[in-house]
Amino acid sequence: MVVFAGQGDARRSMSLLWRADRPEQQDRRPGPGPRPGLSVEAIVAAAVAVADEDGMAALSMRAVGERLGRTAMALYTYVPSKGELLDLMYDAVHAELPTEYDDTGDWRAGLTEWARNGLEFHLRHPWVLQVSQARPVLGPHEYAGLDTLVRLLNATGLEAHLLRRLVGTLSHFVRGCAGTVAEARQAATVTGESDEEWWFARSALLGEVAPDFAERYPSLVAMETGSTPQPPDPDPDPGEGTVPYLEREARETFDAGLGVLLDGIEAAIRRAGTPRT
Repeated sequence: MVVFAGQGDARRSMSLLWRADRPEQQDRRPGPGPRPGLSVEAIVAAAVAVADEDGMAALSMRAVGERLGRTAMALYTYVPSKGELLDLMYDAVHAELPTEYDDTGDWRAGLTEWARNGLEFHLRHPWVLQVSQARPVLGPHEYAGLDTLVRLLNATGLEAHLLRRLVGTLSHFVRGCAGTVAEARQAATVTGESDEEWWFARSALLGEVAPDFAERYPSLVAMETGSTPQPPDPDPDPGEGTVPYLEREARETFDAGLGVLLDGIEAAIRRAGTPRT
């Protein structure tokens, strides 16, 4: 499910994002007794909670209103539609991303920390991964995150045209890995079958249905044999804290891939003749 941001009224959405035209935060009492006043911030926080707990498919003005003890109609004075709400949600959660890094020392350490922070951020809010990157929200917190990444990359001394491409490469890498981990976490709940159950049920049949597997896919078999992969435990400890097999694999892929990307940046620095620490 891909969701496109920026589908609300452009002027209204940008005004809300940057708070240039903020509605008054009045306390409304439609029934007897005092009721807490609504605000853009309260509505956005409730919407984020709905999406975090139940996913993007559950997000609606009605669901947000119910969480706040209000009707959907009560929200429209503050947020005109679900389109503007999505923009506000997306930008609001990006405020969680750190912007303070040591950009005067080891650029590699800074980018490693940035990438790991980004991975965990997307796993806290997996619905963010469904918001297409084709059309950015253009909010202040989204820009702050981009500015932070550019500042870290500036320490490499590479030219601006290459830095622009590295921003996209690193961002897509982190989102892609986060998406795989998020899906690995959801798989058992959605299918009712653990990673281990799924893997062994199918791998046991592979030799039966494809007895010539090694001959048909020699490079793949050689890679798997040479890498001595750790198969999933057929009887995993069900205790708390057990990481599903597919999630472990995805996290190891993240660490290895990030290392290769940073090695590539180091090679680009050497080619440019601007070595940095």
